[in-house]
Amino acid sequence: MDAAVRAWLVSQLGTSTDLTNLDTRYTRLGTARAVALEILRERLAALVHDQPTTINVSGVVSLSYAENIRAIERQILQLENGEPPAPDDPAPGLGTPDGFGVIQLVARPRR
Repeated sequence: MDAAVRAWLVSQLGTSTDLTNLDTRYTRLGTARAVALEILRERLAALVHDQPTTINVSGVVSLSYAENIRAIERQILQLENGEPPAPDDPAPGLGTPDGFGVIQLVARPRR
């Protein structure tokens, strides 16, 4: 993993993320996007399964983790859709370097 990929991962996951853990995952998964998605899915699972979504003590305190859950879900969705681009993403529109593209032409219906 080079410095650009590491910086992108830290910007997506936060500065408290363990860098040796990132290196290990990057070696196993092969792309920065896959590493970010795996870590975010683990964080989402921890929020959903390990903690109650709301805590309310009448008149004293009220905590809600629902917005945190929604924020992580939105970030996962963005990463799955390719935003923001990662430094190690393949160039858009190139396909396979030794392959070719196929276009199907279909006649328009006449009026």
